[in-house]
Amino acid sequence: MILIMNRAAIFFLIITLLPFKHVLSQSLFGDRVTDKPEWNALFIHQEGWFGGDGIFAIPLDGKEFIPATVNTRSLFVFGDTMIGTIEDGTLKPGDFSMIHNSVGILKGKEPNLENIEFYWTEDEDNPHAVFDPQTPLTEDGDYYWLGDGFVNIDHDGTLYIFGYRIRNVEGAIFGFKQVGVSLIAIPKGSEPPYSNNQQYDTPFFIEKGGEQTSFGSAVYVNTESAGAPNPDGYIYVYGVRGAAKELVVARVLSEYFSEFEKWEFWAGFSWEKDIGSLHAIASNVSNEMSLSPISDGRIIMVYQHKTISPDVAIQVGNSPVGPFFPVKKIWNTPEVYEDMDFFTYNAKAYPHLSEEGYLLISYNINSFDFWKDILDKPNLYRPRFIRLKLD
Repeated sequence: MILIMNRAAIFFLIITLLPFKHVLSQSLFGDRVTDKPEWNALFIHQEGWFGGDGIFAIPLDGKEFIPATVNTRSLFVFGDTMIGTIEDGTLKPGDFSMIHNSVGILKGKEPNLENIEFYWTEDEDNPHAVFDPQTPLTEDGDYYWLGDGFVNIDHDGTLYIFGYRIRNVEGAIFGFKQVGVSLIAIPKGSEPPYSNNQQYDTPFFIEKGGEQTSFGSAVYVNTESAGAPNPDGYIYVYGVRGAAKELVVARVLSEYFSEFEKWEFWAGFSWEKDIGSLHAIASNVSNEMSLSPISDGRIIMVYQHKTISPDVAIQVGNSPVGPFFPVKKIWNTPEVYEDMDFFTYNAKAYPHLSEEGYLLISYNINSFDFWKDILDKPNLYRPRFIRLKLD
């Protein structure tokens, strides 16, 4: 996600979101949170793929909450992605291209540079996104950023990924807006760049009164095969609503995932067929996030507090719809203090890649003055990782 803002807007956001102090200790949770430099290093590259945001990780064996092994293949999905060549730590304007999505596959459970490979397509010898919108509602110029996904191993093995359909709009504060949510379906056994994908417009995007509700921000696979501690056979899909960034929830049994009329929506005390009955279970979350089980059977939610604040936050609840305990801020991202234009966003966890008793978490880094800063700091635009001790 590349953001373009004027200086007045930047100044307002900086003074609103940043505390008036220089932070030396990043952890807000004592020694329970530490950084993970070996995972950071996995995404530092000088040639080809050298930056991207989004970064959901989908275990291709469908074992969402079961520790990865040396044989596990994890699909990373990215939004806006940088492709090019870095020389002597800098870039020139002709040295790179920005495409709107890409993917990568990591083999095994360790952050080994030799075991990750990135994929995009080529359009007349130029880098191009893996997925382009091809649904009936697509208009010329639309593109995808990628949301969460999962492999439906309890049904037919289809890999599903949510695609946020984005359109550039003159006069918008960020220069773009979301106009829809698509579901990208990739048949079992497919390999990147997934040219045989199928795409569906979904009814899971609502724009009303100037506010949007968009699903695909997180997926919780509550099945026995995924390793969920209290499986009920449902796939829970989370969405974000309005300026308050309220978290809303839908669910559907795994065998009916692509049958949208069978989805249900959490209305606060019951599941209803009417999407208009949605009841928020949290607020001030980020557009992308995660929900994962912990050892006592409860659910831990990880997100960037207030969307683009410096704080990575968690909440713990008793079920996929809560109730959730109050917010705990666990990490203050140090990168935002390096430059007034830097910001962090979209924290999320990776349970299958986490060590026992810990939770691996990433967040994205970006700049309000992106096209200038990427030239001098070409490895800025990539995920950073921390680890939360759960026990």
